[in-house]
Amino acid sequence: MRLAVAVERYLDELSAVRGLSPRTVDSYGSDLADLTGFADGRGVTDAAELDLDLLRDWLYDATERGLARTTIARRAAAARGCTAWLARRGLRDDDPGARLRAPKSRRSLPRVMSADQAAELLADASARAEEGDPVAVRDVAMLELLYASGIRVSELTGLDVDDIDRWRRTVRVLGKGGKERVVPYGAPAADALERWLRNGRPAVLARGEGGSDAVAAAFLGAKGARISPRIVHRLVADVLDAFPGGGPAGPHTLRHAAATHLLDGGADLRTVQEMLGHASLGTTQIYTHVSAERLKESYRLAHPRA
Repeated sequence: MRLAVAVERYLDELSAVRGLSPRTVDSYGSDLADLTGFADGRGVTDAAELDLDLLRDWLYDATERGLARTTIARRAAAARGCTAWLARRGLRDDDPGARLRAPKSRRSLPRVMSADQAAELLADASARAEEGDPVAVRDVAMLELLYASGIRVSELTGLDVDDIDRWRRTVRVLGKGGKERVVPYGAPAADALERWLRNGRPAVLARGEGGSDAVAAAFLGAKGARISPRIVHRLVADVLDAFPGGGPAGPHTLRHAAATHLLDGGADLRTVQEMLGHASLGTTQIYTHVSAERLKESYRLAHPRA
């Protein structure tokens, strides 16, 4: 079978059978399209002709072009997944990707706001919403919920009104891999959500440009359709401009802050893992390193013998 055709079938299975998100499938598709092009340049067009040397040359070429270690690691994972699928489907006798190794990515500590900075950010947003502008009221509700619950931006924008239990103060979200979980939120987020759902949302929904999906959606864009992740990214990036700190500035910053502040306050690591929807405890453990770094920095600044 031609390699390009095999890749398309593999991507279809990732989407239809394994239920990976469109963004993940697109990332794998981009990586494997690059592999297909590289193989074609070497005269390899059939899936059965792929070998370990070609895969290693492909990763080496990516390294020479200066691609990030994380990108190369993702490419290696995409290739390993594809060759394993080829072997399982009987499209080749062996799995050349099983021995493919990529450089380990260096996990950098995420940008984290202090609790005081988070409080100031939310207070500023609340002040802008005092006059009752529906979009400003919505923004406060989204910011409060992102920080209170630590949910992902895709989970926020995918929320329906029925997913919010206002009595129990929980939201039901659909996370990575189609896994559902229930996440709590606190009183300030509850107040902001109540104001949005009672007053702001009906006013925006009345603009009537969102169709049937908007009737169900918890958060709406200015024209009345379900809000997009891009709009939320832009909102959070804009409000974070006023605060110091390195690293990306987007909704994930509030997720990082929520996790770190929970651990700072004594929350159990596995509880935080469940709240964030991490498949691996190792992913959650990065926030223990963040807390340790913050402790060391405070020590260096405050202790006379530091």
